[in-house]
Amino acid sequence: MLATLTEKRFSNGSWIFERKLDGIRLLAFRDGKRLRLLTRNKLDRKASFPHVAEALLKQPSRDFVIDGEVVAMKGGKDSFSLLQHGAGSIVYYVFDLLHLDGRNTRGLPVLERKRLLQEAFDFSPRTLRMTTHRTTFGERYLDEACSKGWEGLIAKEISSIYETKRSRAWLKLKCVNEQELVIGGFTDPRGSRTGFGALLVGYYEDGVLRYAGAVGTGFDREVLQTLHVKLVKLEQPSPPFAADEELPKKGAHWVKPRLVAQAGFAEWTPTGKLRHPRFLGLRTDKSPSDVVRERPA
Repeated sequence: MLATLTEKRFSNGSWIFERKLDGIRLLAFRDGKRLRLLTRNKLDRKASFPHVAEALLKQPSRDFVIDGEVVAMKGGKDSFSLLQHGAGSIVYYVFDLLHLDGRNTRGLPVLERKRLLQEAFDFSPRTLRMTTHRTTFGERYLDEACSKGWEGLIAKEISSIYETKRSRAWLKLKCVNEQELVIGGFTDPRGSRTGFGALLVGYYEDGVLRYAGAVGTGFDREVLQTLHVKLVKLEQPSPPFAADEELPKKGAHWVKPRLVAQAGFAEWTPTGKLRHPRFLGLRTDKSPSDVVRERPA
């Protein structure tokens, strides 16, 4: 179930508010001794997070499906960039229960699913946590979240069932602007820089890849070198983007749209480009074809 972006700030007794996490969304499936930790594009990341897998295999229930997010925590803050670099403490925050001991729970209201989750699971391992929520003062909580440097909040209608689609029963309230983007090219480095200068990125709209601008900051030397190796292997002679007057005319290399980047930015320009974008990391949990421009509902 995916949340819809909104710019609306509100407090409402019919909604709960949770911390918006900045990591990798994972569904955990357990069937006896078998455990899978699947990303949205069906990649099993169990080997990447062995301590999380160990904690889930020690749970009393041997038959469940839960939804949550793996994050890297440092100083009370979570960061996708930290997770990319293997820094901080790895924690799996669980926020929903889809199946338990032979019972499909997706049709239950979200607060009932949370109650069952809390009763059925042992959250004492440091790598396993249940996402807390508040039922009032949504606007005040958002101010608090932003002051703490969080990404934002997720608001959920208390009567909402779990739907396997994007829904307006779950809303995203962001403190910062971030966007998934498809890498369609790169520019040559300048000066003492190695690897590449900037990533040329875009998003899908009406079945075509729209150019969203160049991301030239947020890279360290290691990322410049390792990502450049990946990009060279994907080079193609023509741009994968739809025609756009702002596409670079010189010094650009075009690649097959196979890689997805996470970028922070200040705002969108009137022509649909990112203002002051910065690279946060690669997303292996997202398919390029699923990347669209997030717009407030």
